[in-house]
Amino acid sequence: MTTLKLTNRSPKQPIKKLPASIELGPDTTVEEAKKLIAKAANIGDFNRIGLFDPSTKKTLKNRKACLVNEPAVVAAGEILVKDLGPQISWQFVFVLEYLGPILFHVAAVAARPYLYKNAEGDMSLTQWLTFAMVVLHFVKRELETLFVHKFSANTMPARNIFKNCFFYWAFSGALCAYFIYSPTSIAATADTPAIDAVGTALYLFGEISNALVHLHLASLRSTGGTERKIPVGYGFALVTCPNYMFEVLSWVGIIIVSRDWSVILFIAIGAAQMYSWALGKERAYRKEFGDKYKKKRYVMLPGLLIHESNS
Repeated sequence: MTTLKLTNRSPKQPIKKLPASIELGPDTTVEEAKKLIAKAANIGDFNRIGLFDPSTKKTLKNRKACLVNEPAVVAAGEILVKDLGPQISWQFVFVLEYLGPILFHVAAVAARPYLYKNAEGDMSLTQWLTFAMVVLHFVKRELETLFVHKFSANTMPARNIFKNCFFYWAFSGALCAYFIYSPTSIAATADTPAIDAVGTALYLFGEISNALVHLHLASLRSTGGTERKIPVGYGFALVTCPNYMFEVLSWVGIIIVSRDWSVILFIAIGAAQMYSWALGKERAYRKEFGDKYKKKRYVMLPGLLIHESNS
C-alpha cells in the first residue's frame, strides 16, 4: 500500500472534509482514487473530484491510469485535489448541442409565414433540400453520440453546457435557419439543378466518409476505456484527423446548395476550432507513440492549411 498526502488545489475554495491522506494499492487508478476521496469527503458524485500533478499542476486526465505510474505524484508523495463543481455527462452535452439546430430549423420552416413578409408560399426545392441536408447532418450526429462515440472522460462541468451549446444553437441553428429559409435568400429563387446535384454529391460523400472514420476511431477503444491506438486506414494517410476533413467537405456541399453566407460563417468558425483540435491530436500522437507514429504533414486539410512541422 502507498500513502499519498492530499492537498487542496484551490486554498480559497477548499474541500472542507478532504482527508489528510489516502491509502492506495498498486493497481489503484485515478478514477478509483476519486471515488475514495469523494466518499471520505462526503461528496456524492466522484466526478466532481479533480486530481492534479503536484509539480505541473495539470489535471490527471487518464482516469484509467494507475497512480503509482505517475512519477511526479510518487516522487512527491502528494496529489492535489479540487472540487470541480456539478458535473454533466459528455454524451448528454453532445445530444443537447446537436438537438438545438434540429429544433431551430424545424421551427423556422414551420413558422415561416410569421417570420417573414411575403412568405405565404412554399419554399423552393433548393430550400427544402438544404433543410433536409442540415437536419440529417445533425440527426447523424445524434446517432453517433448515442451509439458510436466512446468518451475518454465521464463528465464536464455543468456550467460549460451553455458555452458548448451556444455555437451550434446560435450559428448553425438560429442564424442559418433564419437566413436560408427567407423568401429573399438566394436559395429561395435558385433554379440550377446541376449546382444542387454537385452540392448534394459532395455532402453525401463527406457524411458517409465522416461516419466511416468515426466507426474506425470507435473500434480503437474498448467500452469505458481510455486507451489510444494509432489510427490507420481511410483518410489517415492524408491527414491526422480525416473526420474533420470530411466534416468540412459535407458542409461545403451545404454551402453549394444553400448559397448562403450564414453557412459559410458557421463552418469557417467550426473549421478553425477543428484545426486547433487536430493540431493537438497530432502533438499527442507524436508524444505518446514516438517513432511508431508516422508524422503527418497536414492535420486536417491536405495542402490547404499551414501544416504541422515534421521535426
